[in-house]
Amino acid sequence: MPRFTALLIWSVFVLFHFPPSSSLRYVSALKNDSNTVIIRPPRAGSNRHTMFLPLFPSPPNSSRISGDVASRRHLQKSDAPRPNARMALHDDLLLNGYYTTRLWIGSPPQRFALIVDTGSTVTYVPCATCEQCGKHQDPKFDPESSTSYKPVECNIDCTCDNNKEQCIYERQYAEMSSSSGVLGEDIISFGNQSDLQPQRAVFGCENRETGDLYSQHADGIMGLGRGDLSIVDQLVDGGVISDSFSLCYGGMDVGGGAMVLGGISPPEDMVYTHSDPVRSPYYNIELKELHVAGKRLPLNPSVFDGKHGTVLDSGTTYAYLPEAAFEAFKHAILKELEGVHMIKGPDPSYNDICFSGAGSDVSQLSKTFPSVDMVFGKGQKLSLSPENYLFRHSRVTGAYCLGIFQNGKDPTTLLGGIIVRNTFVMYDREHEKIGFWKTNCSDIWEKLHISENAPENAPPQASPPSDGISPTAEIPSLPPTSLPQYIPQGETEIGSITFSMSVSLNQTKVKSQISELSWLISQELHVNTSQVHILDFTSNGSNNYVTKWSITPLKPANSMSKATALSIISRISEGGVRLPGSYGNYQLSNWNIQPPTKRSWWEKNYLVAVLVSILALAIGLSTFGTWWLFRFRQQSGLQYKPVDSVVPEQELQPL
Repeated sequence: MPRFTALLIWSVFVLFHFPPSSSLRYVSALKNDSNTVIIRPPRAGSNRHTMFLPLFPSPPNSSRISGDVASRRHLQKSDAPRPNARMALHDDLLLNGYYTTRLWIGSPPQRFALIVDTGSTVTYVPCATCEQCGKHQDPKFDPESSTSYKPVECNIDCTCDNNKEQCIYERQYAEMSSSSGVLGEDIISFGNQSDLQPQRAVFGCENRETGDLYSQHADGIMGLGRGDLSIVDQLVDGGVISDSFSLCYGGMDVGGGAMVLGGISPPEDMVYTHSDPVRSPYYNIELKELHVAGKRLPLNPSVFDGKHGTVLDSGTTYAYLPEAAFEAFKHAILKELEGVHMIKGPDPSYNDICFSGAGSDVSQLSKTFPSVDMVFGKGQKLSLSPENYLFRHSRVTGAYCLGIFQNGKDPTTLLGGIIVRNTFVMYDREHEKIGFWKTNCSDIWEKLHISENAPENAPPQASPPSDGISPTAEIPSLPPTSLPQYIPQGETEIGSITFSMSVSLNQTKVKSQISELSWLISQELHVNTSQVHILDFTSNGSNNYVTKWSITPLKPANSMSKATALSIISRISEGGVRLPGSYGNYQLSNWNIQPPTKRSWWEKNYLVAVLVSILALAIGLSTFGTWWLFRFRQQSGLQYKPVDSVVPEQELQPL
């Protein structure tokens, strides 16, 4: 899928979503009439991982839930504290193409992994009745298994099905994928780390999906955009949370992150910019200047206010600048670089601007690449580190490419997720502003002083929703998910991660299947095959086996960071390991972490010792060779005469 600038579709809800793929350099908008803009992407690209999520405004007659919610929301504005939903983000912007979070729907709760989408309104998951839905991370939602499910009956404010009985929704995407289904209402839970109790909300139950939506790993979409069906708007309209939410995307080598539905107490050094909902239907900001290495780019501030202005879209992978701004930015970056040389990009389809020789340590990139500052309307300044405008070259170690591109001939400035890596972004819709706080998103809860008593992403407790309906069935058990308690406070390096897996194996093919399992596990946990080791496997009778595995650091390292370990553990504990049906109904259990092994002096310094030994041996051999050659030449230079030719008084020299 080519590189793409995410632009809105006005009244027809033509949305576009690009899962992991490449992105568009240019896109043309064909205006069919005064109310409809259809975005037509150019030819497909190669395999560049890029995510684009739809941006659009709510049309005048979008499927309203009920009543004049806008006026109610205005009356409810208040600085009074309300609970919020603290939730984790998973996956990675460049590797997976999206970030997901976990939602539980129904009674008893059914779990789903949903793509976090600031540009979409409807939250939807595959329905059990769907015959044209792909195989995703979790089982489909079964309305009949939920005692609290209610269909949204046909009304004047929604599009109805053919029988005029139930409201429906339909989403079509520019790359020809689509999602359609019915609207239902049920209890939505946000996990045990959330202070927010389960709430009733309207969501989409898919009956058909095509294209990338059919093939993606994630179950569906969680809509965070502006609109009556948005999960944020529904919670705000119900007076449950304040009109705000926050996202925090992980860094270049970490992934994952955090999300908060509702308001929080912002850090004192958070940088704000005005976000005018009247200026555009997007989450926009007032960008006025760009500085590279402390030097202002020679640009008129109006360059960042063309067409839709400067749009902040956490659902788009990269960033896109108008032509004049991009050229100035590129030349300023090139002018500041020393000690690196330009190389070809990882994808021959694009003329990426890439550099080799910077090294693999992300924390040291600022020694090679300059800082970049964004200056907002009132002079507020947000400093960006190199990881906010670079991405790793996928084929050359220690090489990086610019993750900021020219937005074709479109004057809109689009800032994607790469810009907000390791940045806590607060979308304060109530006060019409967006705040930025540079931080490490892997330990954001500690920095915000938010309680960590509840296990992260554990199944929600069966607490009554706002309308008094209580789930009647017991909550299904899930694999252990108490991440914080398994990694001691202050522990920064992990030696290995172990876990057990019960699977069905063919007794005549155990060895080959174990080898295949090792490869499958490495793919699902996003680690190298050399890091996955089988520790033990025993038969429980028939074809049932209990296998024990270990995930070790990538050699030659002796340990992995806490953030890397948490990322792996979250995939293990949350059912992120998918296996073919031939392995039966496998189960993961008994995972734990091991400290780094204590190595002897020889093990720690074996390479140095070997080099010293080789050097000493080379010097010794060289010395011996020199001595032997000297003796050989000395001896070959002696001339011995026959005995009878020896003159008197001269003795023969012994050989």
